[in-house]
Amino acid sequence: MGKYRVGAFSAFSGKVGNLIGSHWRDISYLRARPEHVSNPNTPAQQTQRGKFALIIRFLKQVKPVLSLGFEGEGIGRLPFQNAVSYNLKHATSGTAPDVRIDYPAVLVTRGPLNPAEDAAMVSEQPGELAVSWTSQLMFGNASPDDEAVILLYNTSRDMALYITEGGPARSEESWPLSLPATYRGDTLEGYLSFVSPDREQVSYSRYLGSVTVMEEGPGT
Repeated sequence: MGKYRVGAFSAFSGKVGNLIGSHWRDISYLRARPEHVSNPNTPAQQTQRGKFALIIRFLKQVKPVLSLGFEGEGIGRLPFQNAVSYNLKHATSGTAPDVRIDYPAVLVTRGPLNPAEDAAMVSEQPGELAVSWTSQLMFGNASPDDEAVILLYNTSRDMALYITEGGPARSEESWPLSLPATYRGDTLEGYLSFVSPDREQVSYSRYLGSVTVMEEGPGT
């Protein structure tokens, strides 16, 4: 909206082309008329809004993991904002009303620390989960004391479990987890990252896979 004074071009009110003139308390204003949108709810817009709502809902549940660092473009942008921007573009698919998260493409951390390799998880005992990886200590900036960060997203219950502190060291290359009893039979999507001992650097997350938690042991 542009403000102007009465002078060589006298003040006016009403519409002139795409401009609208008006007065308030002896002050004259000039503003552009909003562009007309013939259909503000196109299929493409519905799809984008659906993807945005879906990824926001997911990432809000894992903010403590994102807060470890999600490097990206934009001065002053927070890890959460960078994570939303990346995952909205790279980890959502489908068209409205059938939009979904592409879990293998999700990143929950992003940074310069060496990531895990051969990351995987299995459930071979009732209510138990085993996470494993290769440390790759000979390459890059990997340290045996880097701390593993583990995120488990329960798609059956739309809930997240995560370990951001006190996890295993990179050099351990495996870690067993006992899950809540209610998680038996549920499907989990898993992610593994590393954070440096001083917690100043974080790695890209690695997808651990999709696993259904074992309900009963063999022969039961």
